[in-house]
Amino acid sequence: MTDAREVPLVTGPRRMALLSFDDAAELPESAGYEDVPTGYVLVVLWHEGRVLMVYERERACWELPGGGIEPQESPRAAAVRELREETGQWVDEAELRFVGHTRTAIGEARTVLGGAVFTAELRRPRPFTANDEVSAMHWRSGSEPLPGAGLVQTVDEYIVELCREKPAH
Repeated sequence: MTDAREVPLVTGPRRMALLSFDDAAELPESAGYEDVPTGYVLVVLWHEGRVLMVYERERACWELPGGGIEPQESPRAAAVRELREETGQWVDEAELRFVGHTRTAIGEARTVLGGAVFTAELRRPRPFTANDEVSAMHWRSGSEPLPGAGLVQTVDEYIVELCREKPAH
């Protein structure tokens, strides 16, 4: 397990640092970290070779869809809920493939949070409607520039590449 003072795998805007990534073969979905609870989820959603990125209003940053896990909610259920709330896209829990666990340091205090990363392939995207949290979404190919202004969360880009290296087949 990684200490928050160790060198991160990658850093990003808004004082975010990815401290570790343990893939599903190393740390199963049901395990998680012993010292840091799994408090958030990320969804790497694919459609025709492109990954879904959302523009998060408050952070003014392009990122992966995801968010906090509610009390009594499983990470898998949180991934489905967050994806639907942020983007209007629907996937069934069974369609999600668990990719791995993350440890992320956030903010000035470098608070360490545990996360669960899921991926899925979407056959038919639904239309997007802006909401209080997300003002835009974009199906991104590779590292193409994203529309409009705003930062891109490089921590999430790093996670996308880790998922790209682990095909769902």
